[in-house]
Amino acid sequence: MQRHFLALGLLAVSLAQPTQAVTVYGKGNVALQHADESGESELQLVSNASRIGVMGSEEISEGIEVIYQFEYGTEIDDGDSSGQTFTQRNIYLGLKTSAGTLMAGNFDTPTKKAQGKVDLFDNLEGDIKNIVTGDNRVKNIVQYVSPGSIGPFTAKVAYITEETDSDAGVSASLAYKQDALYLAAAIDQDVEDNKGATDLYRLVGAYTLGSVQLGALYESFDGETGDGDGYFGSVQWKLTDKWILKSQYGQSDIEKEGRETLSVGGDYKLSKSTKAFVYATHNEDDNGRDDDYVGVGMEMKF
Repeated sequence: MQRHFLALGLLAVSLAQPTQAVTVYGKGNVALQHADESGESELQLVSNASRIGVMGSEEISEGIEVIYQFEYGTEIDDGDSSGQTFTQRNIYLGLKTSAGTLMAGNFDTPTKKAQGKVDLFDNLEGDIKNIVTGDNRVKNIVQYVSPGSIGPFTAKVAYITEETDSDAGVSASLAYKQDALYLAAAIDQDVEDNKGATDLYRLVGAYTLGSVQLGALYESFDGETGDGDGYFGSVQWKLTDKWILKSQYGQSDIEKEGRETLSVGGDYKLSKSTKAFVYATHNEDDNGRDDDYVGVGMEMKF
């Protein structure tokens, strides 16, 4: 009898508490690569955006949730990034309602997120950020995200405050995702990056046709250091349930005059959460840079 009363008591306490959902997650990605940078060669062990984080929500009243994310990067290869074991990545606190989500913190801009999954060599030497700008994670940002009730469309508008002694910036995007088709348009105005205050717009498209995914991106840039535009294309082929082959090419005058990048590679699925991968990347520009990378690595997500 006492056991029944104890069980009923614990049930009553649990029902009286707000509904919470907490997820601990992470990704480890490490590769051994041979780098030939302007004629100088070396063998490198590199950590590619490895991270650990916690995210979750708490229902504070019917239809209103507090949401949060605290994510930190870590270097698998040497355990150190500018003297730190962990570095801040996407971190925010916000409210989610039927009218949309409002969040504030330090996280990726709508323009960066608009690229979707067209960058098949993300965080490797062939990363799209080698040829275009706008892939920013910014401080002191407040963002509104439209609710899921508007169907296949997602709108995001972010305001970057003047707290960092710069002009206030705005980043916004509108994305459409329906079945095999993804389309997005994004714009930045006075958003600080490695080129100073930047204005740009970005168009993205991806389409999956059976086992093949095609992706493309176009960007036009106008910043304190000049202006330019660039384009990028990728193709991924799911050869089997285990093997994925992929390639991408980009060209622009945004990061460097006449910058080009070409990557080819493949992924082999070891389990639901782990894969092995190989890649080869060639980057060059009109300033005389001519770099080649060949690597093999492994990634595990949890």
